[in-house]
Amino acid sequence: MPIITQKNILIQNPDTRDFLADACFPESEKPLPLIVFAHGFKGYKDWGAWNLMAERFAEAGFFFVKFNFSYNGTTIDRPAEFADTEAFGLNNFTKEMSDFKRVLSHFLKRKEVDSERVSIIGHSRGGGIAVVQAFEDERVKNVITYAGVSNFGYRFPTGHKLERWKEEGVMFSENTRTKQQLPLYFQYYEDYKANENRFNIQYAAQHLKKPYLVVQGTADEAVAEKEGLLLHEWCKSSELFLLPDVNHVFGGREPWTADAMPQDLSRIVEKTIDFLKNK
Repeated sequence: MPIITQKNILIQNPDTRDFLADACFPESEKPLPLIVFAHGFKGYKDWGAWNLMAERFAEAGFFFVKFNFSYNGTTIDRPAEFADTEAFGLNNFTKEMSDFKRVLSHFLKRKEVDSERVSIIGHSRGGGIAVVQAFEDERVKNVITYAGVSNFGYRFPTGHKLERWKEEGVMFSENTRTKQQLPLYFQYYEDYKANENRFNIQYAAQHLKKPYLVVQGTADEAVAEKEGLLLHEWCKSSELFLLPDVNHVFGGREPWTADAMPQDLSRIVEKTIDFLKNK
């Protein structure tokens, strides 16, 4: 079964800005179930082994889409680099939710896609966005989070650090791989506070009545094991897939030069395929 890969499809969003998506799917006479994957903080669609992950989902019969959030710091010309740090600093949850909806709308128009079988996957911060998206969007039938965050609010600084951020208007977060100092403008916090009820992941999970697969590693250095346990506890329609001694990126790294996915990522992809095939 030949696999078709379409790279760097331009998605236009008048509420944010243009961004890119990839589609990977098998040749098929019948419409295929859609999966849309959202990257996390300091992530992008071509990070690590995500391309290999896309191919595996396509081999399993899915129309798989991954995309760059419009303000994730990458650009149309340089989709795998933080070439626009100003945009990174101006990102916020409202923009990411807008982009997510735009991606879904774009690909649901494709003749190759079955609009009644739509699933979304989010990694890390993208996992939190995915839970809220699944709660808000009736088009989404299933949701999966890979090391998904359970709370946006407690990741912001408090006390003196918060006041300093407000006074200076910006703080910086280092990209440990490139050593870039990436700005975070105070608008990021303001957007969260202005929409705090909407971005309450606990509320969304507790009121989610759709099948939900929670994937979490116990050796995750960025998202604690407890967060996965909480997400599973909150959502009564969820299933927990806990991986002992597995880290935040499931054995991946950037760049990924091997011909196969890391073993841990392969395990969660196979679990996800089984999960979705049985729904």
